[in-house]
Amino acid sequence: MRYLTFGEIMLRLRAPGHERFFQSNMMEATFGGGEANVAVSLANYGEDVDFFTVLPDNDLGEHCIREVRKYGVNTKKILRAPGRMGIYFLESGANQLPSKVIYDRAYSAVAMARPDSVDWETVFEGVQWFHITGITPAISETAMQMSIDAVRYAKAHGITVSCDLNYRKNLWKYGKKAEEVMREIANYVDVAIANEEDVQKSLGITAEVDVSSGELDREKYRVLSGKVLEAYPQMKLIAITLRGSHSADWNTWAACLNDRESFCVSKTYEIRDIIDRVGGGDSFAGGLIYGLNRCGTHQEALEFAVAASCLKHSIPGDINRVSVSDVEKLMRGDGSGRVQR
Repeated sequence: MRYLTFGEIMLRLRAPGHERFFQSNMMEATFGGGEANVAVSLANYGEDVDFFTVLPDNDLGEHCIREVRKYGVNTKKILRAPGRMGIYFLESGANQLPSKVIYDRAYSAVAMARPDSVDWETVFEGVQWFHITGITPAISETAMQMSIDAVRYAKAHGITVSCDLNYRKNLWKYGKKAEEVMREIANYVDVAIANEEDVQKSLGITAEVDVSSGELDREKYRVLSGKVLEAYPQMKLIAITLRGSHSADWNTWAACLNDRESFCVSKTYEIRDIIDRVGGGDSFAGGLIYGLNRCGTHQEALEFAVAASCLKHSIPGDINRVSVSDVEKLMRGDGSGRVQR
């Protein structure tokens, strides 16, 4: 199986530790972006994966490519074009102070790229599974068109399409509403990934679910996931994550999956002293895609995804730097954190 992900990767500038922006004169610089994070997760699990994006033809773009490539992701399909590299600034919260993200990604190379500049036949060469998120079509009108072109090409050529709906209200600024675009994209999706807000804001589908308690009401999530599958007959399954937030650094984490034949609910993890939750959803997506292709059942795939994402909360940066064996140990119940010698 060869995988392809497509989306924007950005320069990530983070205030050190739990400092507020510019409390000191330093910022930690790394790279990150939803689809790139998924690609790295799959590569870390030993899978063959390509990452496609458009980057500026300068040193920042080159260093970004080197960073992704060092994890074993194929970067040969990445295009270089005019524009800048998008940036996001991160301030990590703690206790009752929430984390904060500020985007600075207007006029980035991928946001300005012309849809007719992409040869999708070349990009999809050798690919059997394609992954995209709802972030990419929110960047710009041209990025939206490239996203639609990509899922249409994939579907027409028998390639499985997975999509993390990933609603980002601060990105939809070019005149299109999320529902308008994501409903179109969802028509080509085989495997959908979302939380309850993504389903509501991206697809306009609602159910009476309450995540404030951190408890998963099985029946209400069965109804919500069923409504999505009813609206999109070609969709094979949908996985919905549940995050219960007691504070910025104390969350519960679980998920459910509806494949039309059965409704699975995962184990719930209690995650205290969170190091970095950014990229948590991407680590779930990467784990689920791997699990659906390598695990014996959908229940096992769901458990793999939730465990992988649980571990990500203890790792700084966007990327989930774990192996299959790391995830499987947690799945077997080894979550003590004892030193391994």
